[in-house]
Amino acid sequence: MRTTRTAIAAMAAGVLALSACSGGGDAVDLDGDGSTADGQVEPSSDALVAAIAGEPDQLDPHVTSAYFSFQVLENVFDTLVEPDDSLEMQPALAESWEISDDQLTWTFDLRDDVTFHDGSAFTADDVVYSYTRIIDEELTPSWRFAAIESVTAPDDSTVEITVAQPTPNLLALIGGYKGMAIVSEDNVTSGDIVSAPVGTGPFSFADYVSGDHITLTANPDYWGDAPSVPGVEFRFISEGSTAITALENGEIDWTDSVPVQQVEALSGGDSELAIEPSTDYWYLALNQNNAPWDDVRARQAVAYAIDREAILQATTYGTGVLNQLAIPEQSAWFTEYDEYSYDPERAQELFDEAGFTGGTIDFLATSEYSETELTAQILADNLEPYGIDVEIRTVDFATWLAEQGEGNFDMFMLSWLGNLDPDDFYYAQHHSEGGFNFQGYSNPDVDALLEAGRTETDADARRDLYAEAATMIADDASYIYLYNPAVIQAWSPELSGYTVRSDGAIRFRSVELTG
Repeated sequence: MRTTRTAIAAMAAGVLALSACSGGGDAVDLDGDGSTADGQVEPSSDALVAAIAGEPDQLDPHVTSAYFSFQVLENVFDTLVEPDDSLEMQPALAESWEISDDQLTWTFDLRDDVTFHDGSAFTADDVVYSYTRIIDEELTPSWRFAAIESVTAPDDSTVEITVAQPTPNLLALIGGYKGMAIVSEDNVTSGDIVSAPVGTGPFSFADYVSGDHITLTANPDYWGDAPSVPGVEFRFISEGSTAITALENGEIDWTDSVPVQQVEALSGGDSELAIEPSTDYWYLALNQNNAPWDDVRARQAVAYAIDREAILQATTYGTGVLNQLAIPEQSAWFTEYDEYSYDPERAQELFDEAGFTGGTIDFLATSEYSETELTAQILADNLEPYGIDVEIRTVDFATWLAEQGEGNFDMFMLSWLGNLDPDDFYYAQHHSEGGFNFQGYSNPDVDALLEAGRTETDADARRDLYAEAATMIADDASYIYLYNPAVIQAWSPELSGYTVRSDGAIRFRSVELTG
């Protein structure tokens, strides 16, 4: 983690689904006596107050894909394994694991000291239920189980996962995303999980007031070290300047609602400020089902025509890092690639070769991510000399997702968040049958490489497969990559023990408040 001084120094030297929905969530009925629906005591007034930039759409980790939901749920639920600060997988609900000689059976030994927040015991049956639910109901993270043939519980403390083929990234698949949380069957069947989730994590759900806040209470029976703070109140503050003012006035203790244009000014204040390179990336996608974008030369022309540096400055004020592939340079899976410089002459040559003489681009933007509107304006200027009129269509994010899914766009911009394994970065997005291949890309050679990468157990050979696939994807301009944004967070100097994570996960289990 870099705090204020080093972060600004890095900026002077020149240097994240993806989705976040708003709205939703009903207030939970409290008894009016200070206790929650589950009879738990609300946290005291010295609970940590965290401001996040939006409201969760709901709190079922297997269904939501909203980052605002996962900021809260990271502290409520556990997974079998989880990434540490270096993004290496470590034990969580599973204490250990082993793989059979044929690489097809993974056996997990579970902790025996874990209870859900409602006091019920955690057993292997809860893992089987959680994973089976995701698979059978084809819930949001179901694609992560593509290689899994069965999940069984030989006894209360053992889970066996059988895969159809060697799956070297299984730990990342089940632990790299809180959507793979182990849930309570009673909480699901009652329907309460949507607004009053019950997990095994360091904090338990206390209350939810739609449009205002969610409150969590420290779990004294947590299997790890119990939290030092009595609870966490997540307040929904969409205006970054309002969040920063609240932080400076001592009304909140932490926020990631930090306007990039205020970063430099904040560096001279009393608050702690951190800028951490993230695993996230922003990209452009052209609809390859529409002419002329079905011609690789037309897509490449756009890649040469855009001014990435201008986009980076406008959207991140220099806090992000230009990148022409998905995986950031701090990752062990990073591949060098710098083909697309700003080259108007090369762009014109490619447009000419494609026989493109001008037209319109229906650019799908969303008001909930200002980056998309800012970038569209720059693209309009960049592409105007080629006779292209960029028509910016701004919609709310729910509509945006629907339009993307139905292919109603010529171009859009969005980001992917929190990916860890190279399969996460490329398969769903660029395999011909990938679940998020909304741009319509298809290259049999890339498909073969991505399929081979899923089963290759030799790390060096696997790295080579993904490097080749990533290069081909960029050459084909399936995505036009823009930059890796930074994780920017600020907090009170009275908050200690907090670590900024490059995967964007917000963990308050080890923090302390003084003063």
